[in-house]
Amino acid sequence: MRNSPNRLIATAFGAVYLLVGLVGFAVTSGIGFFSTEGANLIIFEVNPLHNVIHLAIGAALLYAGLKNVPAARTINAGVGAVYLLVGILGLFLLSSPLNIIALNGADNVLHLASAVLLLGVGLSVEKTPAAVRV
Repeated sequence: MRNSPNRLIATAFGAVYLLVGLVGFAVTSGIGFFSTEGANLIIFEVNPLHNVIHLAIGAALLYAGLKNVPAARTINAGVGAVYLLVGILGLFLLSSPLNIIALNGADNVLHLASAVLLLGVGLSVEKTPAAVRV
């Protein structure tokens, strides 16, 4: 895993998103599952649906990062593409009743930054170690 940026990023992001999903449930008691306004987790707004999404994405990233390079590349690129879409759509949903995952400006910045990093590493070419010659 130390030789693969894809596996390292997938594993690290997976662990962080799992943690964020779990901690998010501690601050969202009493908030509706699809509430357009969530509770603050540091500077980010979350609701229970947002927490479930974080758990699912975190589990997928962590699993792929621990599995192998092709799985990590695929998940990094896929999650990066989804985060790019969510980051762009989130700009238009902030004060809308369609904002069912309680996005705020900080969420949009984080989703766009995550998209750039995940897409960048997921679409990059992995270096394969040169064969050892005897």
